[in-house]
Amino acid sequence: MIAAKKERIAQLSELIGHVREQAAFNGVILVAEQGKPLLSEAIGNAEFSKEGVRPLTTDSMFELASVSKPITALAIVRLQQLGKLQWDDPVSRWLPELPYPGITVRHLLTHTSGLPDYMELFAKKWDPAIIATNEDVLQMLATHRPESLFAPNDSWMYSNTGYVLLAILVERISGQSYADFLSEQLFQPLGMTRSLVYNRRVDPDLVPKDYAWGYVYRLERGGYVLPDEVAELNYVYYLDGLQGDGMVNSTAGDLLRLDRALYDDEFISSQLREAMFGPVVLNNGETFDYGFGWLTEQHNQLGKVIWHSGGWPGYATMFKRYVDHDATLILLQNGEREYAYTEQVIQSIEQILAGEQFELPRQVALPKIVPLAPEEYEPFLGKYRFSLEQGKSLIAEVYVEQDQLYMKLDNGMVLSLLPISSVRFYEQQTATELEFSAVESSPSSRLIWYEHEKENVAERVEA
Repeated sequence: MIAAKKERIAQLSELIGHVREQAAFNGVILVAEQGKPLLSEAIGNAEFSKEGVRPLTTDSMFELASVSKPITALAIVRLQQLGKLQWDDPVSRWLPELPYPGITVRHLLTHTSGLPDYMELFAKKWDPAIIATNEDVLQMLATHRPESLFAPNDSWMYSNTGYVLLAILVERISGQSYADFLSEQLFQPLGMTRSLVYNRRVDPDLVPKDYAWGYVYRLERGGYVLPDEVAELNYVYYLDGLQGDGMVNSTAGDLLRLDRALYDDEFISSQLREAMFGPVVLNNGETFDYGFGWLTEQHNQLGKVIWHSGGWPGYATMFKRYVDHDATLILLQNGEREYAYTEQVIQSIEQILAGEQFELPRQVALPKIVPLAPEEYEPFLGKYRFSLEQGKSLIAEVYVEQDQLYMKLDNGMVLSLLPISSVRFYEQQTATELEFSAVESSPSSRLIWYEHEKENVAERVEA
């Protein structure tokens, strides 16, 4: 049974007071029912600088990261409403240079295209001193032709590449820029006056009013720093010009306006909503609960949930719509210490909305770095092979650079390993731990990656 409104407001206020006291959350939280906020709070700072700090407000603008994807999908929906495309139109109609046949608009929307990951391609082939654009992604695919992951609609695999291509489709079909089309067709009609497409490293002098700068928490730095200052996050610079899979910027209030529009039959017909929020059906008849830019799931107490999350160095976002109860949760962070804490906050809010006894989040203890001399890393260096599903593998190279231990994956991702014991290390981007262990007389010939409750074991294949 859903709790009384006044009780829910009081409980949410208690929860946020507790979160403030713990000082482990930096962002804006909005909880609404039938479009009316029960809670709208800003906690922490929008900017950390040598001159001081600037507090967040409930109207602060955040980069949405992958919460941009539902908005990109809506742009495609708008083109369909205007009669400019159909879901099963071949993408080659507008992108003839794309060297992957058989892909439709629907495949891009539902992550069933099988397209390779552009981030991996750029990590290996792109000049990091140059800021890439969407057209560069298309040209890189056409030039290098990395192997597709699977045939269209044979499987489901989350694809940032697909959503970059959707943004290109918006531009080629409409004749407008992606930013202008979103502004004219979505933001202005819906009154989303604090929403725009913004690439801050491309336009560093055009910072929007009350902008929430994105920070990453770094143990070795003792707090929040801009991702631009972290060597292994250099991709935030050279991928800053891309749009579609990210780079929509907005506020909690504007996202609530979008939430309301999605219930409006004049904006989205019930038949169209069914297509947008229904599961994708694969070639073998199996289904996956992802529609046009939205994941769907069933909550035991709150019913059907339509949602998307986003993560990019400096930003962690969540947009959840509990459609059976017309409730909404919007969470925008510009500095996240530990995802496990964010998950606890979300769980507490859902318990309150469901009328359950709620648990106050517990602050996650951050690991403590222990000093190790560079020569103590020597036994760990080399290449390791992790076994994946379907007979595939992942190669990880462990190396030292400027007295810091790193692990580079063969998809181009670089992770810094911080020592928390003589053989165990903490990785901040994934908030996971890794341990080197000896096998018989061969020192440090195995690497164990602890991903929460899962253990992935790799054997060293090259010292």
